[in-house]
Amino acid sequence: MSENIEIHWLAKFNDEQFQRLRALLDERLQFTMGDVIPENARPHVLISGFPPREHLQQNGRLQAMVIPFAGVPGPTSKILADFPDLAVHNIHHNAVPVAEMTVALYLAVARKLLWGDQTMRDGQWLPGYYASDKATSISAYRKKALILGYGAIGREVAVRCQAFGMQVMATRRSVEVPQKDDLGVEIYPSYALPDLLPQTDALLIALPLTPETEGLIGAAEIALLPPQAVVVNIGRGPVIDQKALYEALKDGRLYGAGLDVWYHYPTPGKGEPLPPADYPFHELDNVVLSPHRAGNTFYTEEARVEHLAQVLNPLAEGQAMPNRIQMGRGY
Repeated sequence: MSENIEIHWLAKFNDEQFQRLRALLDERLQFTMGDVIPENARPHVLISGFPPREHLQQNGRLQAMVIPFAGVPGPTSKILADFPDLAVHNIHHNAVPVAEMTVALYLAVARKLLWGDQTMRDGQWLPGYYASDKATSISAYRKKALILGYGAIGREVAVRCQAFGMQVMATRRSVEVPQKDDLGVEIYPSYALPDLLPQTDALLIALPLTPETEGLIGAAEIALLPPQAVVVNIGRGPVIDQKALYEALKDGRLYGAGLDVWYHYPTPGKGEPLPPADYPFHELDNVVLSPHRAGNTFYTEEARVEHLAQVLNPLAEGQAMPNRIQMGRGY
């Protein structure tokens, strides 16, 4: 890109966010913020997760867009299909908190935290060393975790699993032969999934939703998992076939599941609450439910600005921005 690079964050003006990002950006980068692009501005880079089509059309020198979160929303992906020359990037500011939630959900299921809490509240309890087998739970130590989606989040999940003494495996589309990375994680090609599932004690899903990943885990794949396997999904709900998952949990085929992502989402302030799935997962006592909040922490907005600066600052040196999305793949 040329000198005097202009960047506009298409969002309601927030002075705290504006000042924080301005302080982190290279002074050679011009930066504006607001839900309308200033009349005299012709940004080279647009920061937006849901850009109106007209904002992509009206500026003849727009070269890149940065989505200020992970993933590409479906409506945005459809619009961007008409702008194939526009470079699209995103940020991974949520990798650490989402990884924390992944392991938290796994432990909540494996160690039966909700069961123990409810038993205490009901006043019908005995210490675990006196109680029935229902109090017995799974230790993470020496268990095998399989991470589907070994990107920024997946690597952070691996670090935390290793801290609990777990052996970590992962799949990655770009890998053609099995290999180990710098963390010692065993990485396999995606096609190795049927061979890996029978070895898997904890299936941890961090995949985006694409035509290739939708329904990736169905009844056949779940049947390959060991009887005491735990499934955690913090990627996108439809990566797992909901009917197959519900039936395996209800029948006790799986030990349990921790779910932070769903199949249906409500629109705030519109109509009655929308069930998150077509099946009553909330009736199952071996499921821990979470309302898609893995990345929501007190530090989230500060991290968002820091990661935006990391993506944008290379422009001041004439370098390419990192985290470019391959729109054909959806991530």
